[in-house]
Amino acid sequence: MSKATEIELSSELSEEMLKKYYHLNIQKKELEKEINQIKKQIHHYLDVTFGNEQKGEVQRGKYKAQRIIRSSVNYDPEKTVEKLEELHLADFILQVKQPDIEKLEAAMKIDIVNEDEFNSCKTNKLSQAITVKETNI
Repeated sequence: MSKATEIELSSELSEEMLKKYYHLNIQKKELEKEINQIKKQIHHYLDVTFGNEQKGEVQRGKYKAQRIIRSSVNYDPEKTVEKLEELHLADFILQVKQPDIEKLEAAMKIDIVNEDEFNSCKTNKLSQAITVKETNI
């Protein structure tokens, strides 16, 4: 049985386990920092060799670094709508209906709107985070 499986099956939470998590997390951060530094060096080399924002590939021994370039186009919503209206292209503009949550909740607080009517419309999103710190005991 692997260490990961042992930990997964254990319902105990020991000081040793917290200590291990803490130290592994520190190692992870150090590794990410080192990876980012090396990534910068690779990008710099590819920039010098092939040009900025150009795809490129280099092989050293049995290792190959390859850079691909992805491109995406985004339109500024306000400027685009303005230009479409200017060109009389209203068919290209979406009319999006969405609730004004701020006003709705304010109305609920002062009993203009019954909150129970909207219970089926609400969703709660929960997320979990763990932090482990070393204390000076």
